[in-house]
Amino acid sequence: AVWNIDSFDQWGVELGKVLAKRVEPALTEGAEVEGLDASTRALVAAYREARGRR
Repeated sequence: AVWNIDSFDQWGVELGKVLAKRVEPALTEGAEVEGLDASTRALVAAYREARGRR
C-alpha cells in the first residue's frame, strides 16, 4: 500500500499458484507427479513421512 504495489498481482505469486496446483496431488492424494526436480521430490517425501507419523 505504501508504494502502490499489489503483492497479489506479481508474476511470482501467479507462478507459485501454478506450481502449487501441480504439486498438490502429490501432497494430498499421494499421487506420483511427473517432472518434479530432485529437491521437490525430496520435500514431498519428507512431507509424506511426517504426515504418516501423526
